[in-house]
Amino acid sequence: MDTALTAEQHEIRRTLRDLLARHTGPDAILAAVGTAEGYDPALWRRLAGDLGLPGLALGEEYGGAGCTATELALACEETGRALLPSPLLATAALAAPLIAALGTPDQRAALLPRIADGTLTAALALPGGSLATALGLTGDNLDGTWAGGGRAGGVQAHGEAGEWRLYGEADRVLDGHSAGLLLVAAHAGGYPRSRTQLFLVPGDAPRLVRTRLTALDETRPLARVELRDTPAELLGPDDTADAAAALADAGRTAAAILAAEAVGTAASALERTVEYVKTREQFGRAVGSFQAVKHRLADLYVRVEAARSAAYHAAREPEAGPLALAQALEAARVTTGEAVQLHGGIGFTWEHEAHRYLKRAAGDELLFGPVHRLRDHAAHRAGLFGPATAASGVLHGAGVR
Repeated sequence: MDTALTAEQHEIRRTLRDLLARHTGPDAILAAVGTAEGYDPALWRRLAGDLGLPGLALGEEYGGAGCTATELALACEETGRALLPSPLLATAALAAPLIAALGTPDQRAALLPRIADGTLTAALALPGGSLATALGLTGDNLDGTWAGGGRAGGVQAHGEAGEWRLYGEADRVLDGHSAGLLLVAAHAGGYPRSRTQLFLVPGDAPRLVRTRLTALDETRPLARVELRDTPAELLGPDDTADAAAALADAGRTAAAILAAEAVGTAASALERTVEYVKTREQFGRAVGSFQAVKHRLADLYVRVEAARSAAYHAAREPEAGPLALAQALEAARVTTGEAVQLHGGIGFTWEHEAHRYLKRAAGDELLFGPVHRLRDHAAHRAGLFGPATAASGVLHGAGVR
């Protein structure tokens, strides 16, 4: 497979990197996360209007660029480098593909053009607080247990004559406090024939309460979404389909995009560390001249480049998304941790950016991992350990969790 980037893809990367270099930085990021939205609305409008980022992977009939997940992954790699707080991931990588896959023609026509031009942001609200499980990345999501199992918990949907109302709550909703549209996973049909479906809830819907939560990574704002008999619209033409399969399909592509973003985070942390050790002196020599430091940096470079290759492959072959995400999250965790260590005492302080990269890596693994479960589920899906049920029994019998 040819993994070389096209001229157009190089131009997307160069243009976005130049723009972010001018408009992001420690002070700009701190100001952005302190806003009510959790990001810089003016910069978001520019990214959407001038570069068309939210619509990169949407069809031209909806005002998008008609590109593929590869272009969106390249864009997210650059936003990851800059630690950019923005609704791009929640809107373009999680919500938009589900609307495109499940929505009726009228729903797609009403929502996707507004997503493409940046005037509408969206968030995926999943009960249980586990994005990774609901997207089928760390376990099988078809049984619906991640969403409360249908008997209790989660979000319940009740409908009469096509009018739906939702009751329940979802935690750790990425960008859920400010999104103009929520895609809420809820149980419908009662316990005997319960199935998980997706519903559209406007951000200004009555009896909808959204609370921004304190997060480890403040550039990834999370929210609690409470629905108290809140009116909603079913995503799709009828209530016979189950959303779990669509969530799993979208999850594999989202994993590839997330992997590229994590690679950007790791690469930027490594580059900043290399520049630092060239100037920091110890015993009259630059720290970077010591052989042990050179070896550590070389190991990190190999990790980052291997993760980048995996992410680019997964953008073209989404089935590889969960494994690529595992490799990228691990590379980000190790690289940012080493970056703090190699910066010495300054790396631990609020005055330096190194700790922000470490928080992004740790926060992403909490939100979309952990790494060992991503790999374990991918191995079971590939049949490496035989039937999943048998392998699970062997592991549990051996005391492995």
